[in-house]
Amino acid sequence: MSRTVPGPPATRAAEVDPRTDPAWELLARTGRGSLFTSPRWIRAVCGTYGFTPHAVVVRDAADEPAGGLAWVPLDDPRGERLSSLPFSDHADPPCPDAGTWARVLDASGAAAAGTAPFVLRCFSDSPAVGDPRLRTTGRVAWHGTRLDASPGELAARLDPSARRAVAKAERSGVVVDLRGDLDAVRTFHGLHVRLRKDKYRMLAPPLEFFERIWAEFAPPGHLTTALALLDGEPVAGALFLQWNGTLYYKFGASRREHLAARPNDAVFWAGIRHGLDRGLVLLDWGISDLDQPGLVAFKRKWASHERSVLTLRAGAPDPGDTAFGTALAELTRLLTDASVPDPVTERAGALLYRWFC
Repeated sequence: MSRTVPGPPATRAAEVDPRTDPAWELLARTGRGSLFTSPRWIRAVCGTYGFTPHAVVVRDAADEPAGGLAWVPLDDPRGERLSSLPFSDHADPPCPDAGTWARVLDASGAAAAGTAPFVLRCFSDSPAVGDPRLRTTGRVAWHGTRLDASPGELAARLDPSARRAVAKAERSGVVVDLRGDLDAVRTFHGLHVRLRKDKYRMLAPPLEFFERIWAEFAPPGHLTTALALLDGEPVAGALFLQWNGTLYYKFGASRREHLAARPNDAVFWAGIRHGLDRGLVLLDWGISDLDQPGLVAFKRKWASHERSVLTLRAGAPDPGDTAFGTALAELTRLLTDASVPDPVTERAGALLYRWFC
């Protein structure tokens, strides 16, 4: 893409491809950027689901990238809309201040009259929050752990219940294997399919998505699969991704029949140790819905701080339940029944998951 968008004096804005544009990658590595605005993540998501991403980059008077916004146009039975960005915890626009954000949003046209509905997820301190063109429609919790101390000092900061759980996992014989190979990702995906089916009655993202993530992040050594083994058998796991000094806990799974051995706690502690060994500054535990108090409480045992992630919208209101959404929910319920073999549930996720954004 090369369309130039007019901007204020001494600045210009251009529409770019965030999968490949060097200026976008620079912005994604700033303090407002994240894994979810990184070219690698955008390539994995869009390559899996057939999306075409767009982005606008605004430059300052010195012709340096000053801010930007990435989004994906969606057009399905729910209607046309713009999402920044689908299948991402959040996609904070890499803008340092409200003025830059205003220029970026103007250049994108995402909030212009008559455009498709626009959805953005960002931290509550983003310059986008407070923009009168956007309204807040949702809130979730985010947790992180600063990796700014020795393992012993970090262990001492943890909630005592977390330390007890790690000790119990060790006594139970849980061993955590950290791996970077594709077979480990595939093993983890099997755990993930089973957990989402049995516990949440939800479909899992397709294996292709995990394989594309591996292809993007494994070559530079920025993907680690942690598998908790009990008597040599994988009973829990997590997928960790590294971007710009932060380790992201992106996916987790476990087998319910082995939870008494505390394998998830062993995996979390292994993630902290792994981040320390890599010299990273933060472990990002991701977002949690506020109507899942158990998950929020579990992450609070490990986190050093908590923030809010907001959903902002412009344009037409959320259509809410539609006939398509109702049918999709019913299909999901049928395909995650205990009587359905796991391979069938996995295939259903590969066919249907793109419609959940």
